[in-house]
Amino acid sequence: MYRLPRFIILAKWVPCTLARSSFLLALLVAPLQAAESSIQNESPTQNEPPTQDYPLQSTPMSGGDGSVEQFDHNAYSLPLGNMSMTKRLDFSVGNSFFRNPWVAAPASTDARDGLGPLFNTNSCQGCHLKDGRGHPPAGDENPIALFLRLSLPSQQAEPEILEQRGALPVPNYGLQLQTAAISGAQPEAKMLIEYRPREVTFADGTSVTLQAPFYSIAEPAYGELPEDLQTSPRLAPPMIGLGLLAAIPEADLLAAADPDDADDDGISGRANRVWDLRTGSTVMGRFGWKAGEPSIEQQGLHAFAGDMGLTSSLVPQTDCMESQGCDDFPNGGTPEVSDDVADFVTFYASSLAVPMRRDMDDPAVKQGAERFNALGCASCHTPRHRTAADAARPALADQIIWPYSDLLLHDMGDALADQRSEFKADGREWRTPPLWGIGLAQTVNPRAGFLHDGRARTLEEAILWHGGEAEEATQSYRDLPEDQRAELIRFLESL
Repeated sequence: MYRLPRFIILAKWVPCTLARSSFLLALLVAPLQAAESSIQNESPTQNEPPTQDYPLQSTPMSGGDGSVEQFDHNAYSLPLGNMSMTKRLDFSVGNSFFRNPWVAAPASTDARDGLGPLFNTNSCQGCHLKDGRGHPPAGDENPIALFLRLSLPSQQAEPEILEQRGALPVPNYGLQLQTAAISGAQPEAKMLIEYRPREVTFADGTSVTLQAPFYSIAEPAYGELPEDLQTSPRLAPPMIGLGLLAAIPEADLLAAADPDDADDDGISGRANRVWDLRTGSTVMGRFGWKAGEPSIEQQGLHAFAGDMGLTSSLVPQTDCMESQGCDDFPNGGTPEVSDDVADFVTFYASSLAVPMRRDMDDPAVKQGAERFNALGCASCHTPRHRTAADAARPALADQIIWPYSDLLLHDMGDALADQRSEFKADGREWRTPPLWGIGLAQTVNPRAGFLHDGRARTLEEAILWHGGEAEEATQSYRDLPEDQRAELIRFLESL
Protein backbone atom coordinates (compact mmCIF):
# COMPACT_ATOMS: atom_id res chain seq x y z
CA MET A 1 0.00 0.00 0.00
CA TYR A 2 1.35 3.43 -0.96
CA ARG A 3 1.10 5.76 2.04
CA LEU A 4 1.27 9.40 1.12
CA PRO A 5 3.86 11.59 2.87
CA ARG A 6 2.37 13.25 5.95
CA PHE A 7 2.65 16.77 4.58
CA ILE A 8 0.68 15.69 1.54
CA ILE A 9 -1.87 13.62 3.38
CA LEU A 10 -2.92 16.35 5.75
CA ALA A 11 -4.15 18.45 3.03
CA LYS A 12 -10.32 23.66 -1.13
CA TRP A 13 -13.12 23.37 -6.46
CA VAL A 14 -14.12 20.61 -6.91
CA PRO A 15 -15.26 19.66 -9.35
CA CYS A 16 -17.47 23.15 -8.24
CA THR A 17 -15.11 22.96 -8.95
CA LEU A 18 -11.52 27.65 -2.58
CA ALA A 19 -7.33 32.37 3.52
CA ARG A 20 -6.57 35.32 5.15
CA SER A 21 -6.61 37.12 8.44
CA SER A 22 -10.25 37.28 7.52
CA PHE A 23 -10.63 34.17 5.48
CA LEU A 24 -12.56 32.68 8.32
CA LEU A 25 -14.39 29.94 6.49
CA ALA A 26 -13.55 27.81 3.54
CA LEU A 27 -16.91 26.92 2.20
CA LEU A 28 -20.13 28.75 2.50
CA VAL A 29 -22.79 31.05 1.00
CA ALA A 30 -24.89 34.29 1.12
CA PRO A 31 -27.75 36.32 -0.56
CA LEU A 32 -28.83 39.58 -2.30
CA GLN A 33 -31.05 41.82 -4.46
CA ALA A 34 -30.53 44.85 -6.66
CA ALA A 35 -30.65 47.10 -3.65
CA GLU A 36 -27.96 48.95 -1.79
CA SER A 37 -26.94 47.79 1.66
CA SER A 38 -25.86 50.12 4.41
CA ILE A 39 -22.46 49.95 6.07
CA GLN A 40 -22.87 49.53 9.78
CA ASN A 41 -20.08 49.10 12.28
CA GLU A 42 -20.14 47.40 15.64
CA SER A 43 -18.12 48.80 18.48
CA PRO A 44 -15.13 46.49 18.87
CA THR A 45 -14.80 44.45 22.02
CA GLN A 46 -11.58 43.25 23.60
CA ASN A 47 -11.96 40.11 21.48
CA GLU A 48 -12.32 41.90 18.15
CA PRO A 49 -10.18 44.15 15.96
CA PRO A 50 -11.80 47.38 14.70
CA THR A 51 -14.50 46.82 12.11
CA GLN A 52 -13.52 47.72 8.56
CA ASP A 53 -15.86 49.20 5.98
CA TYR A 54 -17.46 46.03 4.68
CA PRO A 55 -21.16 46.18 3.80
CA LEU A 56 -23.81 44.41 5.82
CA GLN A 57 -26.36 42.64 3.65
CA SER A 58 -29.74 44.32 3.91
CA THR A 59 -31.63 42.30 1.29
CA PRO A 60 -32.48 38.59 1.23
CA MET A 61 -31.75 38.49 -2.51
CA SER A 62 -28.24 37.03 -2.33
CA GLY A 63 -28.23 36.14 -6.04
CA GLY A 64 -29.80 39.36 -7.25
CA ASP A 65 -33.09 39.36 -9.10
CA GLY A 66 -32.68 35.67 -9.87
CA SER A 67 -32.73 34.58 -6.21
CA VAL A 68 -35.30 31.94 -5.30
CA GLU A 69 -37.39 31.22 -2.22
CA GLN A 70 -36.59 27.53 -1.84
CA PHE A 71 -35.20 26.15 1.42
CA ASP A 72 -35.68 22.36 1.29
CA HIS A 73 -33.61 19.58 -0.30
CA ASN A 74 -34.24 21.21 -3.70
CA ALA A 75 -32.86 24.59 -2.60
CA TYR A 76 -29.93 24.42 -5.02
CA SER A 77 -31.77 22.95 -8.02
CA LEU A 78 -33.96 25.77 -9.31
CA PRO A 79 -33.28 27.93 -12.38
CA LEU A 80 -32.64 31.65 -12.02
CA GLY A 81 -35.85 33.32 -10.94
CA ASN A 82 -35.48 36.01 -13.61
CA MET A 83 -34.83 33.58 -16.45
CA SER A 84 -37.17 33.84 -19.43
CA MET A 85 -39.60 31.01 -19.99
CA THR A 86 -38.06 30.31 -23.40
CA LYS A 87 -34.73 29.50 -21.73
CA ARG A 88 -36.21 27.17 -19.15
CA LEU A 89 -36.49 24.39 -21.70
CA ASP A 90 -32.73 24.60 -22.29
CA PHE A 91 -32.26 24.46 -18.52
CA SER A 92 -34.38 21.30 -18.31
CA VAL A 93 -32.48 19.59 -21.12
CA GLY A 94 -29.17 20.45 -19.46
CA ASN A 95 -30.48 19.13 -16.18
CA SER A 96 -31.31 15.77 -17.75
CA PHE A 97 -27.73 15.29 -18.96
CA PHE A 98 -26.37 16.52 -15.63
CA ARG A 99 -28.58 14.19 -13.60
CA ASN A 100 -28.83 10.95 -15.59
CA PRO A 101 -26.02 8.36 -15.62
CA TRP A 102 -23.75 7.75 -18.58
CA VAL A 103 -23.09 4.15 -19.65
CA ALA A 104 -20.36 2.17 -21.35
CA ALA A 105 -20.36 2.00 -25.14
CA PRO A 106 -21.91 0.63 -27.20
CA ALA A 107 -25.41 1.17 -25.83
CA SER A 108 -28.91 1.90 -27.06
CA THR A 109 -28.74 5.23 -25.22
CA ASP A 110 -26.18 6.53 -27.68
CA ALA A 111 -26.56 10.13 -26.50
CA ARG A 112 -25.10 9.10 -23.13
CA ASP A 113 -22.66 6.30 -23.87
CA GLY A 114 -18.87 6.20 -23.77
CA LEU A 115 -18.34 6.12 -20.00
CA GLY A 116 -14.76 5.34 -18.96
CA PRO A 117 -13.13 2.94 -19.26
CA LEU A 118 -11.61 4.63 -16.16
CA PHE A 119 -13.74 7.03 -14.13
CA ASN A 120 -14.79 8.24 -10.68
CA THR A 121 -18.54 8.50 -11.14
CA ASN A 122 -21.08 7.96 -13.92
CA SER A 123 -23.02 11.23 -13.62
CA CYS A 124 -22.51 14.88 -12.67
CA GLN A 125 -25.20 14.44 -10.01
CA GLY A 126 -23.21 11.55 -8.55
CA CYS A 127 -20.70 14.06 -7.17
CA HIS A 128 -22.87 17.18 -6.90
CA LEU A 129 -25.76 15.60 -5.02
CA LYS A 130 -28.89 17.68 -5.71
CA ASP A 131 -26.53 20.27 -7.21
CA GLY A 132 -24.86 20.69 -3.81
CA ARG A 133 -21.55 19.79 -2.28
CA GLY A 134 -20.41 16.21 -1.94
CA HIS A 135 -19.34 14.18 1.07
CA PRO A 136 -16.35 11.98 1.89
CA PRO A 137 -16.91 8.21 1.92
CA ALA A 138 -17.84 6.56 5.21
CA GLY A 139 -16.38 3.24 6.28
CA ASP A 140 -15.82 0.95 3.29
CA GLU A 141 -17.82 3.08 0.84
CA ASN A 142 -16.23 3.76 -2.51
CA PRO A 143 -15.29 7.42 -2.90
CA ILE A 144 -17.48 9.21 -5.43
CA ALA A 145 -17.69 12.91 -4.63
CA LEU A 146 -14.12 13.02 -3.24
CA PHE A 147 -11.08 12.15 -5.35
CA LEU A 148 -7.33 12.73 -5.43
CA ARG A 149 -5.54 15.01 -7.85
CA LEU A 150 -2.12 13.62 -8.78
CA SER A 151 1.11 15.14 -10.08
CA LEU A 152 4.89 15.13 -9.91
CA PRO A 153 6.90 18.08 -8.58
CA SER A 154 6.66 21.03 -10.95
CA GLN A 155 10.45 21.44 -11.05
CA GLN A 156 10.55 18.32 -13.26
CA ALA A 157 8.16 19.73 -15.87
CA GLU A 158 8.80 21.57 -19.11
CA PRO A 159 7.46 25.16 -18.92
CA GLU A 160 4.89 24.47 -21.66
CA ILE A 161 3.38 21.59 -19.64
CA LEU A 162 2.93 23.79 -16.58
CA GLU A 163 1.59 26.66 -18.67
CA GLN A 164 -1.09 24.57 -20.37
CA ARG A 165 -1.88 21.82 -17.85
CA GLY A 166 -1.00 23.45 -14.55
CA ALA A 167 0.80 20.38 -13.18
CA LEU A 168 2.98 17.49 -14.36
CA PRO A 169 1.02 14.24 -14.94
CA VAL A 170 2.15 11.02 -13.23
CA PRO A 171 3.31 8.27 -15.63
CA ASN A 172 0.62 5.57 -16.03
CA TYR A 173 -1.84 7.52 -13.83
CA GLY A 174 -2.26 11.06 -15.17
CA LEU A 175 -3.55 13.95 -13.07
CA GLN A 176 -6.40 12.23 -11.23
CA LEU A 177 -6.80 8.93 -9.38
CA GLN A 178 -9.73 7.08 -10.94
CA THR A 179 -11.14 4.48 -8.57
CA ALA A 180 -13.76 2.91 -10.86
CA ALA A 181 -13.76 1.20 -14.25
CA ILE A 182 -16.15 -0.39 -16.72
CA SER A 183 -16.30 -4.16 -17.13
CA GLY A 184 -13.00 -5.53 -18.38
CA ALA A 185 -10.91 -2.60 -17.16
CA GLN A 186 -9.04 -2.19 -13.88
CA PRO A 187 -9.58 0.84 -11.61
CA GLU A 188 -6.32 2.68 -11.06
CA ALA A 189 -6.24 2.04 -7.31
CA LYS A 190 -8.13 2.42 -4.04
CA MET A 191 -8.13 5.66 -2.08
CA LEU A 192 -8.13 5.13 1.69
CA ILE A 193 -8.76 7.73 4.39
CA GLU A 194 -7.92 7.55 8.06
CA TYR A 195 -9.12 10.28 10.43
CA ARG A 196 -7.21 11.19 13.56
CA PRO A 197 -8.59 13.42 16.31
CA ARG A 198 -7.25 16.93 16.85
CA GLU A 199 -8.55 18.89 19.81
CA VAL A 200 -8.97 22.67 19.78
CA THR A 201 -9.60 24.54 23.03
CA PHE A 202 -11.37 27.88 23.22
CA ALA A 203 -10.38 30.70 25.56
CA ASP A 204 -13.35 29.90 27.80
CA GLY A 205 -12.04 26.37 28.38
CA THR A 206 -14.50 24.48 26.17
CA SER A 207 -13.14 22.41 23.32
CA VAL A 208 -14.06 20.72 20.05
CA THR A 209 -12.47 17.69 18.40
CA LEU A 210 -11.58 18.06 14.73
CA GLN A 211 -10.84 15.13 12.41
CA ALA A 212 -7.56 15.33 10.51
CA PRO A 213 -7.58 13.21 7.32
CA PHE A 214 -4.64 11.03 6.28
CA TYR A 215 -4.78 9.60 2.75
CA SER A 216 -3.17 6.51 1.29
CA ILE A 217 -3.36 4.72 -2.05
CA ALA A 218 -3.72 0.94 -2.10
CA GLU A 219 -3.55 -1.68 -4.87
CA PRO A 220 -2.17 0.47 -7.71
CA ALA A 221 -3.01 -1.40 -10.91
CA TYR A 222 -0.80 0.33 -13.47
CA GLY A 223 2.65 0.16 -11.94
CA GLU A 224 4.44 1.44 -8.88
CA LEU A 225 3.63 4.95 -7.74
CA PRO A 226 6.58 7.36 -7.63
CA GLU A 227 8.14 8.28 -4.29
CA ASP A 228 7.74 11.98 -5.04
CA LEU A 229 4.04 11.67 -5.85
CA GLN A 230 2.01 14.77 -5.03
CA THR A 231 -1.69 14.52 -4.23
CA SER A 232 -4.58 16.81 -3.37
CA PRO A 233 -8.03 15.67 -2.19
CA ARG A 234 -10.94 17.49 -3.85
CA LEU A 235 -14.61 17.43 -2.83
CA ALA A 236 -17.37 18.36 -5.26
CA PRO A 237 -18.48 21.96 -4.52
CA PRO A 238 -22.03 23.37 -4.79
CA MET A 239 -23.22 24.53 -8.21
CA ILE A 240 -25.33 27.58 -7.34
CA GLY A 241 -24.61 31.05 -8.66
CA LEU A 242 -21.81 30.07 -11.03
CA GLY A 243 -23.11 32.19 -13.88
CA LEU A 244 -23.19 35.24 -11.61
CA LEU A 245 -19.61 34.64 -10.47
CA ALA A 246 -18.54 34.41 -14.11
CA ALA A 247 -20.21 37.78 -14.77
CA ILE A 248 -18.21 39.74 -12.15
CA PRO A 249 -15.86 42.05 -14.09
CA GLU A 250 -12.29 40.79 -13.95
CA ALA A 251 -11.05 44.32 -13.24
CA ASP A 252 -13.11 44.41 -10.04
CA LEU A 253 -11.58 41.15 -8.81
CA LEU A 254 -8.04 42.20 -9.69
CA ALA A 255 -8.53 45.53 -7.94
CA ALA A 256 -8.87 43.63 -4.65
CA ALA A 257 -5.70 41.60 -5.20
CA ASP A 258 -2.70 42.46 -3.03
CA PRO A 259 -0.13 39.76 -3.84
CA ASP A 260 2.71 41.52 -2.00
CA ASP A 261 0.56 42.67 0.93
CA ALA A 262 1.38 46.28 0.13
CA ASP A 263 -1.04 47.54 2.78
CA ASP A 264 0.60 45.32 5.42
CA ASP A 265 -2.71 43.94 6.70
CA GLY A 266 -1.61 40.30 6.54
CA ILE A 267 -3.90 39.54 3.59
CA SER A 268 -2.35 39.01 0.19
CA GLY A 269 -4.95 37.67 -2.20
CA ARG A 270 -3.84 37.04 -5.76
CA ALA A 271 -5.37 35.75 -8.96
CA ASN A 272 -4.46 32.43 -10.46
CA ARG A 273 -3.38 32.54 -14.11
CA VAL A 274 -4.53 29.49 -16.07
CA TRP A 275 -4.74 28.14 -19.62
CA ASP A 276 -7.92 28.90 -21.57
CA LEU A 277 -8.55 26.16 -24.14
CA ARG A 278 -10.95 28.35 -26.13
CA THR A 279 -8.52 31.21 -26.66
CA GLY A 280 -5.25 29.29 -26.41
CA SER A 281 -3.91 31.84 -23.94
CA THR A 282 -3.29 32.42 -20.24
CA VAL A 283 -6.13 34.20 -18.43
CA MET A 284 -7.45 34.69 -14.91
CA GLY A 285 -8.87 31.58 -13.22
CA ARG A 286 -11.94 31.84 -11.04
CA PHE A 287 -13.48 28.32 -10.74
CA GLY A 288 -12.31 25.27 -8.79
CA TRP A 289 -10.70 24.93 -5.36
CA LYS A 290 -7.52 26.63 -6.57
CA ALA A 291 -9.17 28.80 -9.24
CA GLY A 292 -7.64 26.48 -11.84
CA GLU A 293 -10.37 26.94 -14.46
CA PRO A 294 -11.23 30.10 -16.41
CA SER A 295 -14.83 29.31 -17.33
CA ILE A 296 -17.86 27.22 -16.42
CA GLU A 297 -17.63 25.48 -19.79
CA GLN A 298 -14.02 24.42 -19.34
CA GLN A 299 -14.57 23.39 -15.73
CA GLY A 300 -17.48 21.19 -16.78
CA LEU A 301 -15.83 19.55 -19.77
CA HIS A 302 -12.67 18.83 -17.78
CA ALA A 303 -14.95 17.10 -15.26
CA PHE A 304 -16.53 15.04 -18.04
CA ALA A 305 -13.04 13.96 -19.13
CA GLY A 306 -11.48 13.39 -15.71
CA ASP A 307 -14.42 12.21 -13.64
CA MET A 308 -16.28 10.17 -16.27
CA GLY A 309 -13.77 9.44 -19.04
CA LEU A 310 -15.80 11.30 -21.69
CA THR A 311 -14.29 13.30 -24.54
CA SER A 312 -15.59 16.56 -25.99
CA SER A 313 -14.54 18.97 -28.73
CA LEU A 314 -12.95 21.29 -26.16
CA VAL A 315 -11.30 18.47 -24.17
CA PRO A 316 -10.67 15.67 -26.70
CA GLN A 317 -8.44 13.61 -24.36
CA THR A 318 -9.45 11.99 -21.07
CA ASP A 319 -7.05 11.53 -18.14
CA CYS A 320 -6.27 7.98 -19.30
CA MET A 321 -2.62 7.57 -20.28
CA GLU A 322 -1.62 5.74 -23.47
CA SER A 323 0.05 3.01 -21.41
CA GLN A 324 -3.27 2.19 -19.71
CA GLY A 325 -4.83 0.83 -22.89
CA CYS A 326 -8.08 2.80 -22.86
CA ASP A 327 -8.10 2.91 -26.67
CA ASP A 328 -8.68 -0.84 -26.66
CA PHE A 329 -12.26 -0.28 -25.44
CA PRO A 330 -15.22 0.94 -27.53
CA ASN A 331 -15.90 4.65 -27.36
CA GLY A 332 -19.13 6.60 -27.56
CA GLY A 333 -18.24 8.55 -30.67
CA THR A 334 -15.92 11.42 -31.49
CA PRO A 335 -16.53 13.33 -29.39
CA GLU A 336 -18.55 11.42 -26.81
CA VAL A 337 -20.12 14.59 -25.38
CA SER A 338 -21.56 16.34 -28.42
CA ASP A 339 -21.29 20.09 -28.77
CA ASP A 340 -25.06 20.40 -28.24
CA VAL A 341 -24.95 18.39 -25.01
CA ALA A 342 -21.92 20.37 -23.83
CA ASP A 343 -23.79 23.62 -24.47
CA PHE A 344 -26.90 22.43 -22.62
CA VAL A 345 -24.90 21.29 -19.59
CA THR A 346 -22.90 24.54 -19.53
CA PHE A 347 -26.11 26.56 -19.70
CA TYR A 348 -27.59 24.51 -16.86
CA ALA A 349 -24.48 24.92 -14.68
CA SER A 350 -24.49 28.68 -15.24
CA SER A 351 -28.21 29.04 -14.48
CA LEU A 352 -28.71 27.48 -11.03
CA ALA A 353 -30.20 30.07 -8.71
CA VAL A 354 -29.00 31.14 -5.29
CA PRO A 355 -31.58 30.70 -2.50
CA MET A 356 -32.65 33.79 -0.57
CA ARG A 357 -31.30 34.48 2.88
CA ARG A 358 -33.36 33.61 5.92
CA ASP A 359 -33.85 34.95 9.47
CA MET A 360 -32.22 38.28 8.69
CA ASP A 361 -34.23 40.02 11.43
CA ASP A 362 -33.06 37.60 14.10
CA PRO A 363 -30.95 39.62 16.59
CA ALA A 364 -28.40 36.80 16.83
CA VAL A 365 -28.02 36.75 13.02
CA LYS A 366 -27.53 40.53 12.95
CA GLN A 367 -24.89 40.37 15.67
CA GLY A 368 -23.19 37.50 13.88
CA ALA A 369 -23.05 39.48 10.62
CA GLU A 370 -21.35 42.39 12.36
CA ARG A 371 -18.93 40.07 14.10
CA PHE A 372 -18.11 38.38 10.77
CA ASN A 373 -16.92 41.77 9.52
CA ALA A 374 -15.28 42.77 12.79
CA LEU A 375 -13.12 39.66 12.95
CA GLY A 376 -11.88 40.29 9.42
CA CYS A 377 -13.63 37.41 7.67
CA ALA A 378 -14.99 39.78 5.04
CA SER A 379 -11.49 40.77 3.92
CA CYS A 380 -11.40 37.51 1.90
CA HIS A 381 -15.06 36.52 1.93
CA THR A 382 -15.97 39.78 0.17
CA PRO A 383 -19.70 40.24 0.79
CA ARG A 384 -20.91 42.17 -2.24
CA HIS A 385 -20.21 42.38 -5.97
CA ARG A 386 -21.99 43.78 -9.01
CA THR A 387 -22.07 41.82 -12.25
CA ALA A 388 -21.17 43.43 -15.55
CA ALA A 389 -23.87 45.46 -17.27
CA ASP A 390 -22.87 43.83 -20.56
CA ALA A 391 -22.90 40.23 -19.28
CA ALA A 392 -23.64 37.67 -21.98
CA ARG A 393 -27.16 36.96 -20.69
CA PRO A 394 -29.73 39.51 -19.47
CA ALA A 395 -30.58 37.42 -16.38
CA LEU A 396 -26.96 37.74 -15.22
CA ALA A 397 -26.36 41.38 -16.12
CA ASP A 398 -26.05 44.30 -13.68
CA GLN A 399 -26.98 42.29 -10.60
CA ILE A 400 -25.95 43.18 -7.05
CA ILE A 401 -24.93 39.86 -5.54
CA TRP A 402 -23.69 38.66 -2.14
CA PRO A 403 -21.42 35.64 -2.70
CA TYR A 404 -19.00 36.35 0.18
CA SER A 405 -15.89 35.63 -1.88
CA ASP A 406 -13.13 37.55 -3.64
CA LEU A 407 -12.38 34.52 -5.89
CA LEU A 408 -8.68 35.06 -5.14
CA LEU A 409 -6.00 32.73 -3.79
CA HIS A 410 -4.94 32.93 -0.14
CA ASP A 411 -2.42 31.14 2.03
CA MET A 412 -4.51 28.97 4.38
CA GLY A 413 -1.66 27.62 6.51
CA ASP A 414 0.02 24.28 7.08
CA ALA A 415 -3.02 22.35 8.32
CA LEU A 416 -4.91 22.82 5.03
CA ALA A 417 -1.89 22.78 2.72
CA ASP A 418 -1.69 20.06 0.08
CA GLN A 419 1.86 21.01 -0.99
CA ARG A 420 0.79 20.68 -4.64
CA SER A 421 0.86 23.57 -7.08
CA GLU A 422 -1.77 24.21 -9.75
CA PHE A 423 -0.79 26.80 -12.35
CA LYS A 424 0.26 29.80 -10.20
CA ALA A 425 -1.40 28.54 -6.99
CA ASP A 426 1.12 27.07 -4.58
CA GLY A 427 0.70 24.22 -2.11
CA ARG A 428 -0.64 26.44 0.69
CA GLU A 429 -3.09 28.49 -1.37
CA TRP A 430 -6.82 28.01 -1.95
CA ARG A 431 -9.42 30.15 -3.64
CA THR A 432 -11.88 31.82 -1.26
CA PRO A 433 -15.03 29.69 -1.63
CA PRO A 434 -18.34 31.56 -1.89
CA LEU A 435 -20.50 31.25 1.22
CA TRP A 436 -23.91 31.99 -0.24
CA GLY A 437 -26.31 29.11 0.40
CA ILE A 438 -23.93 27.54 2.93
CA GLY A 439 -26.61 27.39 5.59
CA LEU A 440 -28.63 24.98 3.44
CA ALA A 441 -25.73 22.68 2.52
CA GLN A 442 -26.72 19.91 4.92
CA THR A 443 -30.40 20.36 4.12
CA VAL A 444 -29.61 19.57 0.49
CA ASN A 445 -27.16 16.79 1.41
CA PRO A 446 -27.26 15.79 5.11
CA ARG A 447 -23.76 14.29 4.81
CA ALA A 448 -22.20 17.31 3.11
CA GLY A 449 -18.72 18.20 4.32
CA PHE A 450 -17.00 21.58 4.35
CA LEU A 451 -13.57 22.69 3.09
CA HIS A 452 -11.81 21.33 0.02
CA ASP A 453 -11.80 17.73 1.29
CA GLY A 454 -14.97 17.64 3.40
CA ARG A 455 -13.05 17.10 6.65
CA ALA A 456 -15.12 19.72 8.50
CA ARG A 457 -18.45 18.30 9.65
CA THR A 458 -19.77 21.65 10.87
CA LEU A 459 -19.29 25.31 10.04
CA GLU A 460 -17.42 25.81 13.30
CA GLU A 461 -14.97 23.06 12.41
CA ALA A 462 -14.39 24.77 9.04
CA ILE A 463 -13.53 28.01 10.82
CA LEU A 464 -11.13 26.30 13.22
CA TRP A 465 -9.13 24.73 10.37
CA HIS A 466 -8.28 28.16 8.93
CA GLY A 467 -4.66 29.22 9.29
CA GLY A 468 -2.11 31.23 7.34
CA GLU A 469 -3.61 34.57 6.38
CA ALA A 470 -6.72 33.62 8.37
CA GLU A 471 -4.86 32.70 11.58
CA GLU A 472 -5.53 36.03 13.31
CA ALA A 473 -9.26 35.84 12.54
CA THR A 474 -9.41 32.23 13.67
CA GLN A 475 -7.65 33.07 16.93
CA SER A 476 -10.09 35.92 17.50
CA TYR A 477 -12.94 33.46 17.02
CA ARG A 478 -11.40 31.07 19.56
CA ASP A 479 -11.17 33.98 22.03
CA LEU A 480 -14.88 34.83 21.78
CA PRO A 481 -17.28 33.72 24.51
CA GLU A 482 -19.64 30.90 23.55
CA ASP A 483 -22.69 33.09 22.91
CA GLN A 484 -20.79 35.31 20.47
CA ARG A 485 -19.39 32.29 18.62
CA ALA A 486 -22.96 30.99 18.34
CA GLU A 487 -24.08 34.31 16.82
CA LEU A 488 -21.44 34.10 14.12
CA ILE A 489 -22.55 30.55 13.26
CA ARG A 490 -26.19 31.70 13.17
CA PHE A 491 -25.20 34.34 10.62
CA LEU A 492 -23.52 31.73 8.43
CA GLU A 493 -26.55 29.47 8.73
CA SER A 494 -28.72 32.32 7.46
CA LEU A 495 -26.79 32.61 4.20
